[in-house]
Amino acid sequence: MTALNLENLPDGMLTQIEQLAIKNNCSVTEQAISLLKQSLNQSQEKLKFLISPETDPTWEERRKAVPQLQAEIDRHHRVNPAYFGLPDSTELIREDRER
Repeated sequence: MTALNLENLPDGMLTQIEQLAIKNNCSVTEQAISLLKQSLNQSQEKLKFLISPETDPTWEERRKAVPQLQAEIDRHHRVNPAYFGLPDSTELIREDRER
């Protein structure tokens, strides 16, 4: 059987699971498995995104503007950081990885 370890549970969540386990006369592990099964067996609602056609009336307008924005970004001249005495980001990343 596979193990699952959870870290950084929100405050009080373990307490709630412990209370449910006591109420249902089972272990905390059994209660956690039961809760996971219930969650997985529930009919999954369609995901609701923060910004979507259903929630944002300007969605279609903004979606149509994407190619123009990408073209505008591509037209901008890319600047070499070395011209301004700035270090190469590749070197900085390499240094970080070597630490």
